[in-house]
Amino acid sequence: MELSISCRLLNTTAAAAAATSLVTYKPRHTSIPLLPLKHSLSPLTLKQMNNNNSQSTLSCSSLPQSNATPAPTSPSTASGRIGEVDRVTKETNVWVKINLDGTGVANSTTSIPFLDHMLDQLASHGLFDVHVKATGDIHIDDHHTNEDVALALGTALLQSLGDRKGINRFGDFSAPLDEALVHVSLDLSGRPHLSYGLNIPTSRVGTYDTQLVEHFFQSLVNTSGMTLHIRQLAGKNSHHIIEATFKAFARALRQATEYDPRRLGTIPSSKGVLSRS
Repeated sequence: MELSISCRLLNTTAAAAAATSLVTYKPRHTSIPLLPLKHSLSPLTLKQMNNNNSQSTLSCSSLPQSNATPAPTSPSTASGRIGEVDRVTKETNVWVKINLDGTGVANSTTSIPFLDHMLDQLASHGLFDVHVKATGDIHIDDHHTNEDVALALGTALLQSLGDRKGINRFGDFSAPLDEALVHVSLDLSGRPHLSYGLNIPTSRVGTYDTQLVEHFFQSLVNTSGMTLHIRQLAGKNSHHIIEATFKAFARALRQATEYDPRRLGTIPSSKGVLSRS
């Protein structure tokens, strides 16, 4: 409360002094504002309000609290969804590790340079951490190593997906690379199927047999339980067509494996289950 005294009520001497400034009175103690009974104040809060006649502040605990349900958090763990596979045969020795919640780390050594380059695209554009170490009978050709890397990668993907709760499940992306344009659509349904529509004009890119592209995706589909459609919409350069395919696949897989916050951790299927058939 403040009390101001007008200069008109004072004598000449007092008026001259009062003309300089108004006389202000402040009470010794600031009154405590009234609050609803359900928000009672603690002794500590009352002490703070009366201390040194300073401006009163209420502690956060004395204010009304929201009863709203907190927003759902991602089901992923701090370490990420990880799959790791060792595949050893008389023809190849393959180790694969993939983290679906990674940052795009790529570390692949398969002794097939062009395949390493494509696995780098999978990591970079999917933001997966992809580690592949493979040795095989490439003195014969690249077929067995290419196939077994894809089989192991599909198995690692299957592991990392777990029960597939809360994921988007579907992914769809078209990737351009200069004159090439490739569309990929996929469903993490648990049902393996490949529909392949690339028309690669040359038999090789470097030393890589371009027939192995279809075989790579067929092997990956078989072990991961994925429905995968690949369509070439444009393209004349073999390298561009294949690289656009891996980029589009990486982006579509990223969409499908990411979490849908509205699903609240439920399985994205009307059947209530997504399993590898």
